[in-house]
Amino acid sequence: MTGCLSRRTAAALLWIVLASTARAETLAATVEQWGLLGSWAVDCTVRPDRDKGALLTYEIRKDGRVMYRRNFGDAKDESEVVSATVNAEGLLNVMVFFPSMHQTREFGLLLQKDGSLRALYNRSERGEYTIRDGRYVATGAPTPAQQRCD
Repeated sequence: MTGCLSRRTAAALLWIVLASTARAETLAATVEQWGLLGSWAVDCTVRPDRDKGALLTYEIRKDGRVMYRRNFGDAKDESEVVSATVNAEGLLNVMVFFPSMHQTREFGLLLQKDGSLRALYNRSERGEYTIRDGRYVATGAPTPAQQRCD
């Protein structure tokens, strides 16, 4: 009985490891094929600043995890992208876990014809939007296009 249980436990652990590896490869492939990898900013010539614009970087680590780094000049953080899917219109739906905020946020990104990137929505796991329909909820101003900086 213990031998059977040990084989089942080992099989379950192997399945978990393989499934998480496959998910990471799929996630990495999605962001790479869509064109998200690299650094983005509203103006790449301006040093990162909370008021003037952050430098946002997406990268694939050697272990296959997709990471999202934000550089605000005076503050920086790094979070893991936990999922990314592309819908029929080409919108990349990204979910990022932010350990510093103890929350997962979902945002939709559109790669425009000129190669720039634009956020169309950003919401918390509770459904609270900071960006909706390409506009900041607080001000109604449209989200700016971000350029690739590398």
